[in-house]
Amino acid sequence: MAPAPVMEPAPVVDPFPAIEPALATEPVPDGKAAPAVAFARAQTGKPCVWGATGPGSYDGPSLVRAAWRAAGVVLPRTAQDQALAGTPVPPAAARPGDLVFFQDAADHVGLCTGAGTVVHAPGPGAYIREEPLAEAGPVDGVVRPS
Repeated sequence: MAPAPVMEPAPVVDPFPAIEPALATEPVPDGKAAPAVAFARAQTGKPCVWGATGPGSYDGPSLVRAAWRAAGVVLPRTAQDQALAGTPVPPAAARPGDLVFFQDAADHVGLCTGAGTVVHAPGPGAYIREEPLAEAGPVDGVVRPS
């Protein structure tokens, strides 16, 4: 009688392989940007009210200003002045914490949260939200607060 054939176990295939570190490229807020981003994210869901300065509601510039104040950095009140309160950087080089300007003449500003997303107060009647830059509107400029 011949010995029974030995069956090799089938290889185990992980259906959810780990992401290689080189592929996990989402920037993480660091330094003073970390508390600014955390503050901005904590405001999501609050109403956008033109001229509001918090804490129950914000407009775009006041949200960005309050976020950076939480990090110990004082920014001007208006989006136009905030556009001059740092170093311009190419939109492709935006990092978490950078100010992202939409619409002509820096009328609207949000806070970059990384990986192509922004927290912003879209406008009266809307709510503060984090969304992809492509959904927030065309980017006119990016400024890194100094």
